[in-house]
Amino acid sequence: MSIDALTDIDNSAATPLTEDEIFSAHQGGKLSVSTTAPLSNKRDLSIAYTPGVAEVSRAIHKQPELARTLTWAERLVVVVSDGTAVLGLGNIGASASLPVMEGKSALFKTFGDLDSIPLVLNTSDVDEIVETLVRLRPSFGAVNLEDIAAPRCFELEEKLIEALDCPVMHDDQHGTAVVALAALTNAAKVTGRGLGELKVVVSGAGAAGIAVAEILLAAGIPDVVLLDSRGVINSSRADLAADTTSKKADIAGRSNPRSVTGGPAEALTGADVFIGVSSSKVDEAHLALMNQDAIVFALSNPDPEVLPEVAAKYAAVVATGRSDFPNQINNVLAFPGIFRGALDAGARRITPAMKIAAANAIAELAAEDLAADYIVPSPLDPRVAPAVTAAVAAAAEAR
Repeated sequence: MSIDALTDIDNSAATPLTEDEIFSAHQGGKLSVSTTAPLSNKRDLSIAYTPGVAEVSRAIHKQPELARTLTWAERLVVVVSDGTAVLGLGNIGASASLPVMEGKSALFKTFGDLDSIPLVLNTSDVDEIVETLVRLRPSFGAVNLEDIAAPRCFELEEKLIEALDCPVMHDDQHGTAVVALAALTNAAKVTGRGLGELKVVVSGAGAAGIAVAEILLAAGIPDVVLLDSRGVINSSRADLAADTTSKKADIAGRSNPRSVTGGPAEALTGADVFIGVSSSKVDEAHLALMNQDAIVFALSNPDPEVLPEVAAKYAAVVATGRSDFPNQINNVLAFPGIFRGALDAGARRITPAMKIAAANAIAELAAEDLAADYIVPSPLDPRVAPAVTAAVAAAAEAR
């Protein structure tokens, strides 16, 4: 498919949505289960169900590893949420989060050709969620954590990675980070700079903000400054010094090499890059303090930290998380291929190297037609998931 054709498809998002259109599309949910085995006669029933299925169950009982090929479990991704941080809606509960998780499962199938089911839980207790998924482990092959509030999301992901022998990833953290790195790689090229010379400010120190900072540091960008509601994160800040075990305290010790203090104005003075992953707005006057040919990623959805037309007064490259503006930094570029690649390789973990490989694969797809308004491919580009899958699988197998 040509870039022009993809642009035409993307432009369809500019047509205003109607309430009737939205609710009619969600009637009965967005998912269904279909069979891969024929069931048109008694012989089909005897093979797919009793008595034939008993032979398969006996075989798995004798050789448990056969479940990988004789059931769907090892190719099934569960999309797990407790409904505590859903989109920009906040803590709306498990039932209200289900339409979002159904949508995520639909994206897994459409873009990664992976079967997926949503699993929303009426508990926010980390240990209860871990115990639930440990007990359900024979039923799935990977866990996509979604819309779980920080800081519990950090603890939950860490505990699940230790407890389960399969890929686990909190997409709000790492999917965002992967695509942000891909976009920044190409934005740096457009503006004639290398990644290592960029001064980056990340606004938001929740799940996505810390993950973005982590992947940028891993990719060789040493000058990363984070902002939260109290201002610049640095190791001398009293609240962080008092809680040395928090994620913020940890990242404070590994970022902000110039020991910047203060608020957004101090952080953005002389900065090359602004990455917004919070609901906080950025003052236009503060953008004016950035270096020439600045890069602005305003990723908060549905309302970006600054509108593209305002950011463009000060930035050479502008991106958002929305489909109706150029340069959409969207998790769907990353997570289907990351999980597919991990499962194809039989990986038990999704590693930092696999995430960076995914970012590089996404960046390379836009390289041929690189421009200020085209730094990442469209989420609808059919090349994306296969390229990310191959890169992640290769990185997994290289370990």
